[in-house]
Amino acid sequence: MTTPRTQLDFPWHYDEHGRTALTDDDDHLRDMVEQVLFTSPGERVNRPDFGCGLLQLVFAPNSPELAAAVEFTVRAALQRWLGDLLEVLSLEVAAEDGTLRVDLAYAVRRTATTTTATFTREVPA
Repeated sequence: MTTPRTQLDFPWHYDEHGRTALTDDDDHLRDMVEQVLFTSPGERVNRPDFGCGLLQLVFAPNSPELAAAVEFTVRAALQRWLGDLLEVLSLEVAAEDGTLRVDLAYAVRRTATTTTATFTREVPA
């Protein structure tokens, strides 16, 4: 049995029938995590404090202190915006060769399933 597609897919696009693409709840949660990670505070008009500013922290000199600050900031943002939907189990953020990579393991509270996901973004030079 397939899971019904009930949520808008991110990024927004058309499906094969020319309608707004939909996705299932698990993929929608992953999409919401991606939005929290890569949205900078101030970027959303009606939610100026949404996001975690991860892309801005990448430009600081690499150090153990920065790594700890990035992990704390990302965990806090995920807890604030998605804490009722997921529990962060593990988190690793790495910036290598102009690419930002976030490896995340989380438990979906609704189903108690564990999910791992990797999110990447090219860091502008």
